[in-house]
Amino acid sequence: MGVSYPRMLSRLNKLSVENHFDAYKDISWDDPEFVLDSNDSRLVETSVDPFAQSSWYQSLTSPMQSKFGLYRYASCMKTGWHFENLLQRGLLALAFREENGSDTFRYVHHEVIEESQHTLMFQEYVNRSGLPVRGMARRFRFFGELTIEAIAKHDRLLFFVFVLGGEEPADFLQKSLLQAGIEHPLLERIMRIHVTEEARHLSFARHFIEANAQSASKLRKGILSIVSPLVLGTMARIMIDPASDLRNFFDMDKRTYRNTLKTEKYKLMLKGSVSRTRKLLVDLGLVGPFSKLLWRLEGIWDDPAR
Repeated sequence: MGVSYPRMLSRLNKLSVENHFDAYKDISWDDPEFVLDSNDSRLVETSVDPFAQSSWYQSLTSPMQSKFGLYRYASCMKTGWHFENLLQRGLLALAFREENGSDTFRYVHHEVIEESQHTLMFQEYVNRSGLPVRGMARRFRFFGELTIEAIAKHDRLLFFVFVLGGEEPADFLQKSLLQAGIEHPLLERIMRIHVTEEARHLSFARHFIEANAQSASKLRKGILSIVSPLVLGTMARIMIDPASDLRNFFDMDKRTYRNTLKTEKYKLMLKGSVSRTRKLLVDLGLVGPFSKLLWRLEGIWDDPAR
């Protein structure tokens, strides 16, 4: 990546002080243009979402398409803050073992503060949507609560693969939406804030893996190469797929859901959502023949050169 881990930490710590956001100070929640209305056509799903290309979605009335968009964005944000809650627990467990004078300790706490602001921002959107959004499935929340601190304490490399598994798909999706054009100003503001600060979080996680992977034992590398595609495939789907409560709320039939998962647009989105992490692990020699098979089975393997 060209920048040493200590230099990267110094730069990220500096940027976290100079360029950070407050969930309530930096968003004009009471601006009339920021009001969330389920009939607002600015909330209609864009061409980025493969589920919005289905005949089922196209058959919905315009007000229902707007409401679907409101729920879809709220669901992603609720899932996002569930992930960030687990992430913060792991980061705090990691910081707990750092020595005096550690720049890693300092940056980890900068990130925890920023993730807390993101959580406030996301939940405020959910509250104002007025919808019964559930977010991450209960089984994933339970498993995360049960394991994340132990993983952060005992296998930091695996922990940061988990971090990238949640952060990169969310970042990929939001950048795609911003590039396509977000009409609702509140949504655009939230996404731009999140993308700006997530760039630092992603950089930290990638550099941490790069700085520590080479010194890991062959056994740890072997385990990581096998577990990584399973973690990344699961996390990408959690962050990208519409949650079951959303599907039930709009009576999305199972055939529509399953057929959309088979479309080329969905497959490309899934692969693209982990592309940078995939390239990182390939470059570090953490993808072998058997591991590559698992990547393919998870539907997230692609030519690293792309």
